[in-house]
Amino acid sequence: MTTQEIATRIAELCKKGEFETAQKELFAQDAISIEPEDTPEFAKETKGLDNIFEKGNKFMSMVESVHGIDVSEPLIAGNSFAFVLKMDMTMKGQDRMNMQELCVYTTKDGKVISEQFYM
Repeated sequence: MTTQEIATRIAELCKKGEFETAQKELFAQDAISIEPEDTPEFAKETKGLDNIFEKGNKFMSMVESVHGIDVSEPLIAGNSFAFVLKMDMTMKGQDRMNMQELCVYTTKDGKVISEQFYM
């Protein structure tokens, strides 16, 4: 797959909230996921696809309900792409909130090798 094809597919799946499907289909086994900072809940860096699945499941276990998801059109540059992900959600024990982050991906050999989030 080209970087454009990967970007289009990830954006399509994220709009549906199918994050793990996107990872299963499009991520390399040795991919890395990078958060804005280290927190008590999540390490700054998560390495390996199985650990990325675990991280995603942990995040979703903290969510009470998702009211809506929006993804901007991907912007592609060489083997990288980015889009804005917006989630209207309620976290367990918290008020409803709108989360927005810039998601930046790097591809190699038809797979995502890294994802990094900026808030």
